[in-house]
Amino acid sequence: MEQIKISSAEDKASIYRELLPQIESLVSGEDDIIANTANVSAALKQALAYASWVGFYFLKNGELVVGPFQGKVACTRIAIGRGVCGTAAAEKRVVTVPDVSQFPGHIYCDPDSKSEIVVPLLKNGQVFGVLDVDSSVFDSFDSIDAEYLGRVAGIVARRSP
Repeated sequence: MEQIKISSAEDKASIYRELLPQIESLVSGEDDIIANTANVSAALKQALAYASWVGFYFLKNGELVVGPFQGKVACTRIAIGRGVCGTAAAEKRVVTVPDVSQFPGHIYCDPDSKSEIVVPLLKNGQVFGVLDVDSSVFDSFDSIDAEYLGRVAGIVARRSP
């Protein structure tokens, strides 16, 4: 497995700064959440070399259900409060995990996943889903990812019904 790390925080921030307008353009004029999250997950996966899986889960009937993603086969349903995704949704906060084996209750959908970041999708203060990004490298995600993926989540939320 190739170990990809971004050489500096500025390199990572510049990738996101270039990517955000592209994401805005992808979702501009489109209100379909599936279409938008399909394109956003593809754009993120292409831009973030250290991401092994990028996707969305949506809240349906009290649990998170997999939506558009890029990567290996995913867990279909995740209970609120369970795993990294369920915790981010329950607590309405970004959860960054440097080593998923150290996260209590981590759900092993992909045994190659080593680190993860999950950003809740909020509309009117309510969680309607999460943006989930995994890496096959330990400690891939930091405050820069949290900041910019939060902005991506905001773009998605603004374009959702």
